[in-house]
Amino acid sequence: MLALLPAPILAQADSATDSQIQSLYTAAREAEAQGDLDRAVEQYQSILNVAPRLAPAYNNLGALYMKMGEYKKASETLERGLKVDPKMNSALVLLGVTEFQMGDYTAARTRLEAALRADSKDTNAESYLADTLAKMGDLDGAARHLEKITQREPKNQEAWYRLGKIYVQLAENAIVKVNQIDPNSVVVHELSGEIMESMQNYDGALVEYKKAVQMAPQRPGTHLRLGNAYWSLRMWKPAEDEFHAELANDPRNCEAQWKLGNILIEQQTDFAAAIADDDKALAMCPDLRDAHEDRARALLKLDRYDEALKDLLFAEKADPSVSSTHFLLAQAYRGLGKTAEAKSEMEVFSKLEQSARAASAERLHEVLQNKQNPD
Repeated sequence: MLALLPAPILAQADSATDSQIQSLYTAAREAEAQGDLDRAVEQYQSILNVAPRLAPAYNNLGALYMKMGEYKKASETLERGLKVDPKMNSALVLLGVTEFQMGDYTAARTRLEAALRADSKDTNAESYLADTLAKMGDLDGAARHLEKITQREPKNQEAWYRLGKIYVQLAENAIVKVNQIDPNSVVVHELSGEIMESMQNYDGALVEYKKAVQMAPQRPGTHLRLGNAYWSLRMWKPAEDEFHAELANDPRNCEAQWKLGNILIEQQTDFAAAIADDDKALAMCPDLRDAHEDRARALLKLDRYDEALKDLLFAEKADPSVSSTHFLLAQAYRGLGKTAEAKSEMEVFSKLEQSARAASAERLHEVLQNKQNPD
């Protein structure tokens, strides 16, 4: 996480001692590169004997002590360096990290916040400050700093991972609080149902959602959640009843309206009625991608290829990674006699399906390996 980069030495050296310091510095760098940290430490100590006010040498010596896990020595060395040059931000960051490693989170926070004030884009300082705040129980503060890192560095995978872990902790804390307030409330049953649904335990989710509906049958969202659980189990009739009940409570719920059309398509019963349901959903939520794709599915069944193509192009633009969209686009193009376009879409469909199968096989392989080697 932390880049322990050497600070420039000769920039602050006296010309009379340049040659000796350069020789010692070169020897220190070579020793460090060879993994001989003890010898590298000796060289930096020799530099400081020659030039005790050479601030970068304290920075580099402190970094070496950190690598060796000698945090007390690192702290003392970095403190000395900051007395020589209070504006040496690299040493301030290192000192904050050292104090973090020693468990002195209050001191670490002070150092790292000061370092960030001097350089607001120092990812090392901000990353360790986030960890420090998390250790101190300030999860909101930790999340804010990790969010800043991901905004500056959107491809920083580690920052995204750690931000996700903070969000999970915040969610867990919120769930505990919800249960403490009233363990038998509608909210708790809905939350329990959502947790079970996320684990694909739809039967358990049904139990919780039914309790929520019984307690608050006119509350918007209760029937939708129950309907979605039935829908996931392909129990079409009870799902349809719940979506109708949801629309009675919330007439502008486009998800419930779309799901009614989807049920008709899945049952292959009334494609015209399915299109009407999707039209209603899209009138309320024009960007509802799934409704566009379902509407296209129904239109294809009715050989209305031109209309289907418009919906599919919208769905493809919204998310080009969905393989089913490309399969349906191939059907639409084929129906319009555009064989080249149909062939191109089938090629995209095949590549996406192959990629998905490969990813699934890799995950399965990892799971099996973990079971065989639990340690």
